[in-house]
Amino acid sequence: MKTIKGPAIFLAQFMDDVAPFNSLDGLCQWASDLGYKGVQIPTGESRLMNLDLAAESQTYCDELKGRINSYGLEITELSTHLQGQLVAVHPAYDLMFDNFAPDDCKKNPAKRTEWAIDQVKKAAIASRRLGLNAHATFSGALLWHAAHPWPQRPKGLVEMGFKELAKRWTPILDVYKENGVACCYEIHPGEDLHDGVTFERFLEATGNHSAVNILYDPSHFILQQLDYIEYIDHYHEFIKAFHVKDSEFNPTGKKGAFGGYLDWADRAGRYRSPGDGQIDFKTIFSKLTQYGCDVWAVMEWECCIKSPEQGAKEGAPFIQRHIIEATQKVFDDFAGGGFSDGEMREMLGI
Repeated sequence: MKTIKGPAIFLAQFMDDVAPFNSLDGLCQWASDLGYKGVQIPTGESRLMNLDLAAESQTYCDELKGRINSYGLEITELSTHLQGQLVAVHPAYDLMFDNFAPDDCKKNPAKRTEWAIDQVKKAAIASRRLGLNAHATFSGALLWHAAHPWPQRPKGLVEMGFKELAKRWTPILDVYKENGVACCYEIHPGEDLHDGVTFERFLEATGNHSAVNILYDPSHFILQQLDYIEYIDHYHEFIKAFHVKDSEFNPTGKKGAFGGYLDWADRAGRYRSPGDGQIDFKTIFSKLTQYGCDVWAVMEWECCIKSPEQGAKEGAPFIQRHIIEATQKVFDDFAGGGFSDGEMREMLGI
């Protein structure tokens, strides 16, 4: 068993144009004051880090790490969620996902994909330079428009989609393997890796690549009505990153899993701050600890009701309360004793 590290916080949703949310130092001081011990850094946010420079310069990485450490914080993982999304984009989503790309890549899908692949590769090298062994990202999606099998999917379409997805990701995964970093895909609606079956499809398509791993976020499974506890039993060996985010699913006679195109606050399935939803985090922390998952518990704030400031303030003590100090003793050792083979045979009557 292994004690989960934390509490930590993902900085992406807290970026703003006002202090302290507009700079790395401001956010680090704020997070430290709230009781966090780690920060997960979105690499696409230039106010937090320069990914290109981090991939090139050990000096820069040492200075960045030292700067964050000076606030009593550690870097938990780097994130390329937005860049990973752009590794594979179906044409139906081109214009919407262009918002994640630099201006010189907009309306040029091939160039955008090339840029995204380069970014995610650089994050592997930067992670190694920073002494990190796990990375958080999205897989992107070529097949999401076909999630519901109507119109009827042509035979072989899904296999072709995963083959292409693996083709794009395998050279990236090779870089992660070379740098000793686990590439952790957040299993998420809208991605081709959105549940256990799709994770297994991708793993098989990559030839069971050793760099393929999971960022476990149970909030996405509530919205799919998937057993998020049993998921840990199936995939604990791949879980190398962990988002603490809550959600709830409250279907009615008018709306269900697809949500009726409603805004987040009005959907049956919606994200909540930790402790405000339906997720059994007590069992999740127990399972992850029991299986020895070496992860940081990173709060990701996404809530359609509560403010980010309140969510962050409550998040650190919430995580701290759930972290289990893994025991190094068996509770009934005190009642044990040493017995010889002969005595044990006598106990068994043999």
